[in-house]
Amino acid sequence: MYKAIAANKRNTVFIMAVFVALIGLIAWIFSLIYGNPTIAYVTIGISIVYAVIQYFAAGSLAIMSSGAKEIQKSDNPRLWRTVENLAITTGLPMPKVYIIEDPAPNAFATGRDPQHAIVAATTGLLDIMNDTELEGVIAHELGHVQNYDIRVSMIAFGLVSVISAISNVAMQMLFFGGRDRNSSSSPWALVIGIIAVVLAPIIATIVQLAVSRQREYLADATGSMTTRHPEGLASALEKLAQYGRPMQKQNTAMAHLYISNPLKPGLLAGLFSTHPPLEARIARLRHSQKEF
Repeated sequence: MYKAIAANKRNTVFIMAVFVALIGLIAWIFSLIYGNPTIAYVTIGISIVYAVIQYFAAGSLAIMSSGAKEIQKSDNPRLWRTVENLAITTGLPMPKVYIIEDPAPNAFATGRDPQHAIVAATTGLLDIMNDTELEGVIAHELGHVQNYDIRVSMIAFGLVSVISAISNVAMQMLFFGGRDRNSSSSPWALVIGIIAVVLAPIIATIVQLAVSRQREYLADATGSMTTRHPEGLASALEKLAQYGRPMQKQNTAMAHLYISNPLKPGLLAGLFSTHPPLEARIARLRHSQKEF
């Protein structure tokens, strides 16, 4: 467990370095295209400031994106007590609890560390899960908190967003910005610029996926250790597979936060999924049942 936490802290630094490097690459190429090195300095500077702000604000942004509403114990005693009991069991501070009005069964955890953690569940999840299954789902989400997955996930969420935004702006500049005809840039710089703005979001997403998939397996294992009952989470995942439907509010950048993929299945859903297959996760949990 401690190795996983240390690895996640290293992953945070690695992810930020990769994303800043991608931003720097785009900025450098465009400084060549437009013959103005100030573009690179300003872009990198703004990106670094954004990364720092994102570290502190990403949890709130995820809540806003999901449309979740904070609750107190009196609003939904069942969910509140489940989160509270598991937080006590794991020795974690009580996270803030949110509910998302959405028939799609799902849940996520976010925040920059256990002291600023948030757990959210949809009304659809609460409707179909029995108490044991709900406990398994919430234990999984608190597993993300324990393992500092939430920090890695939020850094990835924020930086994927900024990479996509910069790439969109850069593409607009390339085709509609009207380069200075006196610019000394060569055609190859323009070609490289187009390639960079197309590939950068793809590379950013691949980095995000590489981290996200293994984190789901780890959170499954951590949650099972907390409840000492892997079957509860396995049964919950079976219901997610059976009743699963896309979230009403679609947000690709934060899809990796949820316990189950919240996006509408597409042609490349398997290749670019932020989650390992539910069947594989269920099989691992059922296999681990022997250890308990």
